[in-house]
Amino acid sequence: MTQPTHLLALDQGTSSSRSIVFDRSGRIVAMAQREFRQIYPQPGWVEHDPTELWTTQLATAREALAAATLTARDIAAIGITNQRETTVVWNRRTGEPLHNAIVWQDRRTAATCSALRERGLEDLFRQRTGLLLDPYFSGTKLKWILDQVPGARAAAERGELAFGTVDSWLLWQLTRGQPGGPVHATDISNASRTLMLNVHTGEWDDELLTLLDVPRELLPQVLPSSHLYGHTQSDLLGAPIAIGGVAGDQQNALFGQACFQAGLAKNTYGTGCFMLMHTGAACQASAHGLITTRAAQPSALAQFALEGSVFIGGAVVQWLRDGLHAIDSSAAVQTLAESVPDSGGVMFVPAFTGLGAPYWQPEARGAIVGLSRGSTVAHIARAALESIAFQSASLLQAMSRDAVAAGGAPVAELRVDGGACVSDLLMQFQADLLGIPVVRPQVIETTALGAAYLAGLSCGVYAGLDELRGLWQAERRFEPRMAPEQVAELMGRWAHAVRQTVAP
Repeated sequence: MTQPTHLLALDQGTSSSRSIVFDRSGRIVAMAQREFRQIYPQPGWVEHDPTELWTTQLATAREALAAATLTARDIAAIGITNQRETTVVWNRRTGEPLHNAIVWQDRRTAATCSALRERGLEDLFRQRTGLLLDPYFSGTKLKWILDQVPGARAAAERGELAFGTVDSWLLWQLTRGQPGGPVHATDISNASRTLMLNVHTGEWDDELLTLLDVPRELLPQVLPSSHLYGHTQSDLLGAPIAIGGVAGDQQNALFGQACFQAGLAKNTYGTGCFMLMHTGAACQASAHGLITTRAAQPSALAQFALEGSVFIGGAVVQWLRDGLHAIDSSAAVQTLAESVPDSGGVMFVPAFTGLGAPYWQPEARGAIVGLSRGSTVAHIARAALESIAFQSASLLQAMSRDAVAAGGAPVAELRVDGGACVSDLLMQFQADLLGIPVVRPQVIETTALGAAYLAGLSCGVYAGLDELRGLWQAERRFEPRMAPEQVAELMGRWAHAVRQTVAP
């Protein structure tokens, strides 16, 4: 009997759960997707129902296998990729969540972060974790649940609760009923997003846990990204399947783009936008508002990246659809934006949940500036699309400055993926603002592809990174066409608009 070589990627994102079956060459065989509810209890708060995350993920896995006309025995391994920083706490005995998942976009812990900064702890957290004290990360979200949910802290101290980012939650559910009980683990890339991991040693930091008032008993085991985590319980998909890869969505996208060495960079255009540059085995600090994170690790050998995060990327299109009712579907934004030659002077800064890198302004709120009597909804739609490119351009400028400061070269090209990268209008404007080529691969589902690659490495489907490099292929290169002085003018107007989002 031949060994199976198909791989199943579970892609649990911010807006939907997806499952994709890949063949050995990285080609998509079948895909299934289900959206789930976005819960907004208060302004600036964002939650998900953990049970809904799990049930939609399981349903899409079953649907993808059926669409591929494959069974569990045809799958060599499962890879998991997930929205990072989103925080789940559940009961170890029952598996029931204590509270809705607090999503990475949620800003409710801004005051907690401010209080830690006022105690002079910003530098300590930055040095140990590579991160900033910002509500974006998991540690203060976990503290909020322990402080605000009745009985949670006492139960945690008794060892009755488990914390995890979404990967850990899915792992627990997938492995319940297996010998040895459910697996409570995470990978190094997800762990490095919590404010609780020492990014240098790859271990939970007891001093930081004390400062956040988090019992160590809550935390999952930290493992390499390519690793045999366990097997699914047989009744879920028809037979046990090895779980061989786990990494946060953006680290997986970097891996799926074959950015395995220092200096290679990618940007993912999803609900948010996330730009990462691999820095190899060097833990490089940023002087320009970026964060240091662990990259996906095929082994125990430490790998690092610099990252900048845009909180609202493709989500601005969802707002045009669901909030402003300017379009009937997300796909319609391209046609509407192309109906005008430019934004007519309109600048749209979608700081709905604050501004991420390189600004780090959690109190900022969205603004549309430059409106005139001639402005139309088409100009606003174009400005909304262009806002994604403006925010990403600010990130790459900061990233290139950091690379040069460390003795390297500026980023020479940007590999792109994610849903919004299919927009030729957006990608050309991005190349124009950056002044470097923007390269779109043949497979844009690189987040899921990275998870499949990690799983394939752990189970022997792939021999190593050289084989994976050979699988990456470009679909189109967008070369910059805009004059530098025009770019400088546009970026200056963008900087002015950003200043309008922060109250004096």
